[in-house]
Amino acid sequence: MAKKSETPDAEAKAEEATDDAAKDQAAEKPEAAETPKAPPQQQVQVQVDDSEVLCCYSNFCRVTGSPEELIIDFGLNPQPTGIPQNPIKVSQRIVVNFYTAKRLLAALQMSVQRHEQVFGVLETDVSKRVTPQQQQLQQQQQQ
Repeated sequence: MAKKSETPDAEAKAEEATDDAAKDQAAEKPEAAETPKAPPQQQVQVQVDDSEVLCCYSNFCRVTGSPEELIIDFGLNPQPTGIPQNPIKVSQRIVVNFYTAKRLLAALQMSVQRHEQVFGVLETDVSKRVTPQQQQLQQQQQQ
């Protein structure tokens, strides 16, 4: 009979320990539910040899592609407002896979964001950037 009296006490203590453990786990869950912190990324410096690079200016870009890669054409549009009278001559073509394109997109987004933080938002619609006087001249030229 002594064992029976010890067993209920032992069971009660085990239940209390289980309840305490459950409470501890419940208290820890909000912390565990938080997004796990990624290890800090180290910036790696890649050495680049640009001694033979060719530089050209572009104010026109066309992106086409296939399921495997993107084709990015660059050229010079001599008439940036309105519809060009002559075909735009493409002078450079870069072909990249989609992984490289995504890294390029991220790098360009970061660079443009930094620029806009310093100099203000960039308006990509040329007609919104043109002053009224320039618009009148363009309208007269088109007539």
